[in-house]
Amino acid sequence: MGLGTGLIVFIIGITGCLYVFEEEIRALTQKDRLYVPVQNKPFLGLEKIIRTFEQVAPDEKITVIRIKEKQPNATVQLSVKKDKAYYFNPYDGSLVYKGGADWLSTVEEIHTSLLMGETGKFIQRWSVVVFVIMLITGLVLWFPRQIRLLKQALTVKWKGSFKRVNYDLHNVLGFYASGVLLIIALTGLFFAFKEVKTAAAFLTGTKLKDGEKQTLVKSDVIDSLPVRYDKLYQDLSIKYPGAEATSISIRKNGELRLRMIYPYKWARNQNTFYFDSATGSLSKAKLFKNFNRADLVEATNYDLHTGRLFGLFGKIVACIASLIAASLPVTGLIIWLKKKKNNRSFRSLASVTEG
Repeated sequence: MGLGTGLIVFIIGITGCLYVFEEEIRALTQKDRLYVPVQNKPFLGLEKIIRTFEQVAPDEKITVIRIKEKQPNATVQLSVKKDKAYYFNPYDGSLVYKGGADWLSTVEEIHTSLLMGETGKFIQRWSVVVFVIMLITGLVLWFPRQIRLLKQALTVKWKGSFKRVNYDLHNVLGFYASGVLLIIALTGLFFAFKEVKTAAAFLTGTKLKDGEKQTLVKSDVIDSLPVRYDKLYQDLSIKYPGAEATSISIRKNGELRLRMIYPYKWARNQNTFYFDSATGSLSKAKLFKNFNRADLVEATNYDLHTGRLFGLFGKIVACIASLIAASLPVTGLIIWLKKKKNNRSFRSLASVTEG
C-alpha cells in the first residue's frame, strides 16, 4: 500500500508545505495587485466595480468575488471560470491588474486534485486514507520494539551507516510527526468524505447543519447583476456589521453563496447566506451565533488543517510535518529496497548451501 501511494503522498506533502504560507508569500510577491495606496475614502461598492468588469471582460462570467474589509486598501478580486482573476481599486473601481492563476493556485490544485480533475481527487483522497493507515500501523510496529530502548529510539544515529541513518530518519521523524500528521490527514479527509463529517458529528453528539431555510420573497423586478450583488452585500453588511472578509460565489448547484468572516480566535466566526442566483432571493442562512458542536468542528477544520489555528507557530509546525510526510515514502522505499536485496542475497546463499 505504501509503495502504491508513496509518490502521491510525496507530492501532497511538498505542495502542502508550500501552500501553508500562501498568504505570506502572496503579500510579499503580489503587493502591486493586492493593494493600492491608502486613501481617505469609503469603499465604492460592488455595482461600479462589476460594471467596469463587464466592460473590460464582456464575455467572462464571474465565479467568485472577494472583498477584504479588514484592509480597506486591498483590491476587490473577481475570479472567472478560465482561472483568471481581475483586481479592482476599492476606492474608484478602476482595474488594477488582470491575469491567469498564479503558481500558488497551481500548487493548490496539485495538492487537491493532482491537476487531474475528479480523477485526481479520487486518487488523492484514497492515498491519504492509505497514509493514515500507514501512520497508525507504523506506530503499532514502533512501540513494542522501541519502548525498551526509548532514548535510543528517539534519536538519529548520524554516525551510523547510510542504512542505519535512513532507518532512523524514517522511524524517529515519523514518530515525532505522527500526531500532527494524523491531525492534518484527518482534517484533509474531512473535506473529501461526507462520511468523515458524519463521524465527526456523531462524536460531538450533534448534527452538522446546512443552514436554516428562509421564506422566499418573490419579486416582479429582477435587478441587473451589478445592482443585485451590490444590494445583497450592502444589506448584509448593514445587518451583520464587522466582517473582516466577504466572498460571493456561484456554487455547482447554481446557488449564490455569500460568506462573511468575522474576527475569531479558535473556531471561525462566519455567517453564510444562500440565494437564488436568478432572483437574489434568500433561501437559507447559517449564522455562527447558532453553531452547535458539529458546526464548530467544521468551522475549525481548515485552520487546523493548515496550522493557522495556532498562528505562525502552527504554520511552521504544519510545514515541517508536511516535509516529514514527503520524506517518509522516500526513506520507506529505501528500507524496502534494502530488505528486498538482502532477501535475494539470503535466498541465493541458501541455494548454494543446499547445492
